[in-house]
Amino acid sequence: MSMLFRWSARLPLAVLHMLGALLGWLAYLGSPTYRRRFNENVAQAGIAPRQARRAIAEAGKLATELPWLWLRPRAQKLPKIQWQGVEHLEAALALGKGVVFMTPHVGSFEVVPQAHAARFSEKYGAMTILYKPSKFAWLDDLLKAARSAPGLEAAPTTTGGVRMILKSLKQGRVVGMLPDQVPGEGQGVWAPFFGRPAYTMTLALRLARQSGAPMLVALGDRLPWGRGYVIHVHPLHLPLDQGDTVAAAALNAAMEDLIRQRPGMYLWSYARYKQPRPESRS
Repeated sequence: MSMLFRWSARLPLAVLHMLGALLGWLAYLGSPTYRRRFNENVAQAGIAPRQARRAIAEAGKLATELPWLWLRPRAQKLPKIQWQGVEHLEAALALGKGVVFMTPHVGSFEVVPQAHAARFSEKYGAMTILYKPSKFAWLDDLLKAARSAPGLEAAPTTTGGVRMILKSLKQGRVVGMLPDQVPGEGQGVWAPFFGRPAYTMTLALRLARQSGAPMLVALGDRLPWGRGYVIHVHPLHLPLDQGDTVAAAALNAAMEDLIRQRPGMYLWSYARYKQPRPESRS
């Protein structure tokens, strides 16, 4: 599998996205469980099925673009990455307090750290990314290698990883997190997400509160026919002084707004309402 993954990185991005679209539809049509969760989450959000239909193909592209994003030389990726709202990131970095970069399951969230590393790491240092190790050994090895590429630093979802993130913020660097990922047990609070309680991370809220680091949202839109990506950066203002529960509800509300703007780009198959699992503390 590892060899196939590495070989796929040689294919043009347009080809990978076409294969991904096919893979997305095969997964949707071939798995009743996948299809049921997708449709239930779309209905829970009050989104019309036709508005979310594009997300079936986009989910497949998320998988097939990984070899290109992780393994292609940076010089080949840079011409295909554009930025909108980059001034928000530049202004936040200039404050010297670090930045909490929130990248939800919308579009190509894997392109964001690659784009940041290429443009900002030389001046501001490596971006630290919180990640959950994969249950597949071969994928976990590739994941750690991609997360530890030049300009990037991997921080596992452990106490040690949290210390790494705090250190990064103190050094004025960027830390990246998935705000709509279900955290481990004891690392979040229950807050409404499209009208249903969802276990929501509090780590990002506490880090921003403790460090004074600005919070930003970054979205990676895919351009048609494999032409590349556009990174959109937006400020994120949350009531951090009102406690984790209120701030988490505001975070989810902000994510809802973004998803409603891009219903065809959200990962509707993600088990957002699942029960949290115990996490390693080492």
